[in-house]
Amino acid sequence: MIILGIDPGTATTGYGIIKRGKPLRCLEYGVIKTETSFTDAERLKKINKEVAGIIKKHGPSIIAVESLYFFKNLKTAMPVSQAKGVILLAAAQKNLPIREFTPPQVKMAVVGYGKADKNQVQKMIKLILKLDKEPKPDDAADALAVAVCCASHLDADERLLGS
Repeated sequence: MIILGIDPGTATTGYGIIKRGKPLRCLEYGVIKTETSFTDAERLKKINKEVAGIIKKHGPSIIAVESLYFFKNLKTAMPVSQAKGVILLAAAQKNLPIREFTPPQVKMAVVGYGKADKNQVQKMIKLILKLDKEPKPDDAADALAVAVCCASHLDADERLLGS
């Protein structure tokens, strides 16, 4: 099973693709960047198009997205929510199931501590996925962490259901 993890944002959207199994395997990670000169609509169009391309290339079985947990101001929350909307649209257009996880859920699944810092998350993702180096930038590492969190939750669901 291939899982696409996404850390949404309008300037930078992180993505990470992992293959579920023992062990988990990283297939690809990176970021979708939009230009500051783009209008909001142009940014959202680019994010949607690139996410759709990643879905087409890797054929994930499920998409995991980091959900907005809290925000300091509405000016940043709204654009992130809009980016998340076009990401969910790309998934829905391919009839892919979507799981959402809060940052504390992701940190708990990856580090074992819901208030872990970004450095701790990057170090654990490197270990879990047996990467040669810590994934950079932060948005890509966070997206991989979201995918790992999803895999962990799927494993737990299967144990509960006795699969």
